[in-house]
This record gives sequence, C-alpha cells and structure tokens, in this order.
Amino acid sequence: MFIPGASNSARHVDATFAVILAIEVFLLFAVTAAMIFFVIRYRKKKNPRSENIEGGMLLEIAWTAIPTVLVLIMFYIGLKSFILIRKVPEGAMPVQVTARQWSWQFTYANGKQSRTLTVPLGKPVRLVLRSQDVLHCLYIPAFRIKEDCVPGMETYLWFTAKEKGSYDIFCTEYCGLGHSDMLSKVVVMPEKEFDAWYAGEGEKGGLGLTVLESRGCLGCHSMDGSKKIGPTFKGLYGSQVTVLTNGKERTVTSDEEYLRRSILEPGADIVKGYQNIMPALPVTKEELDAIIQYLKTLK
Repeated sequence: MFIPGASNSARHVDATFAVILAIEVFLLFAVTAAMIFFVIRYRKKKNPRSENIEGGMLLEIAWTAIPTVLVLIMFYIGLKSFILIRKVPEGAMPVQVTARQWSWQFTYANGKQSRTLTVPLGKPVRLVLRSQDVLHCLYIPAFRIKEDCVPGMETYLWFTAKEKGSYDIFCTEYCGLGHSDMLSKVVVMPEKEFDAWYAGEGEKGGLGLTVLESRGCLGCHSMDGSKKIGPTFKGLYGSQVTVLTNGKERTVTSDEEYLRRSILEPGADIVKGYQNIMPALPVTKEELDAIIQYLKTLK
C-alpha cells in the first residue's frame, strides 16, 4: 500500500524511485519486444538453414553506452537525495532517541521524555539515535527515512514534517521476542501547540509512569490488558498470580511486597506462561514507591 509522503525528504525519495521504476519498465518492454521480434524474425519455418550472423560496431557501442548512461542517471538522482537526507540544516531541533528491547524513548533538550516522537510542523528535527542493547532500526514510512540504532555508537537522521497528524514508527531490524511490538508514533502538531506540549508537565501518571516509560517497561508490559512479552499491568495489583518459585508452582497475591520483589528480583517469582528474561530494574526507593502507586490505579 502506498503511503503519501509527509516530510521534506519524501518527495525526493519518491522521485528517485519513480525514475528507477520508469527505467525498469522501459527495459522490460524493450527486452520483451526484442525477444518477440527475434522469435518471429528468425523462426525455424522462415529460416530452415542456420546462418552465421556477425555483430556490428554500432550495436556493441549502443548496448554498452545505453546501460551505462541509465546507471549514471540513477546514481546521480540517488546521490542528490542521499546528500539531502544526510545534510542537517542549522538550527534543527535535537531529539535523543533511545532504542531498547522493546520500546522507543525520545528525550528533548529540556529533559522532557516521551514514548511518542512529538515534533512541530514545518521545523527541522535532528534525531540522534542510540541503542541500549542490540541492533535496532528506526523507520518512519510516511517520512521515507530509516536509520540503524547501533550499540556503542551514535547515528543520526533528520526531517521536516510537512503535514500535521500521527505517523507510524517501526523497528525494521529483528531484535528479539518483542520485535513486532516495538512500535511508536510521530505526532506532528502546529508550532504553538508543540510549544505548549514542550513546556508542559508531560503525560498523566506522574513519576510512576515516567519511570516505567524511561526504563522501557512498557515495551514488554501493556496497560490495557493485551498480552505482550510480560504480564499486563492492568488489574495486576491485588490479583491472584500463579508463579514458579525455585521451580515450584504456587499462587500468590500481587500486593506491594510481591511487586517490589518482582521489580528488584524479577527472577525470584516467574509468572506461569512467561520466560525469565526481565532484568533487575535500577530504581530509587522514591521511584519504586511511585511505580507501585501508579500500578494500583490500573484497575
């Protein structure tokens, strides 16, 4: 399905692919026409006795020169688009992008953090990409941009959003069990609305939600009851949970003590049906208390 372009680079990328497609279609018809011509012209009924047909200099030059020119045309158009999408304009708004199994985190210059990439309409944005664990790849189809997030190094890309709205973000590098759930959105809003959002206190949920987002917890645990790599947070507090403790199955109540132990020692009690893949969460006492208080609200 074709997705209309919504950024400055989209029309250049689309134009490049359109030229390549036109050349491919031309070659397809040219080669097919030549095949049909030779089949008819040199069929056995009309030419029962084979003949030795010698080549010609003009023909040799033509089938060498024409493909060379076509390749150079594609290279030139592609190079122009590549330079455009790699040359970041001065004054572009910086946003730190942190990729982790299996979520995205976007951090702004004022320290604000978000699970969605919120940007102003018509203003250039520079994304600085990092990975906390394995190789990931940020892909925004509507903007025609994609870049790897490589452990141990920084990569970058930039764009200027041309249409307000919400656009999908995917990870296109297989990164483990939760790869298909590593989704987010680009939210493009008018500059005044963005300024109000940028200066605000962030999304509802306070410190508890902020910690869950910043530590990547919501990449494995949902808040709406849907199943992910880990158990959902919805209705977790106060529920009866079947766990494996030292290989033995038992049922416990998900109270504050259980939640604290699950966060600090996630391998102690493994919820039945899930794998032991959660790392210990580095949190302060204040952050731990805030998380538990927030989980209590998810009825």
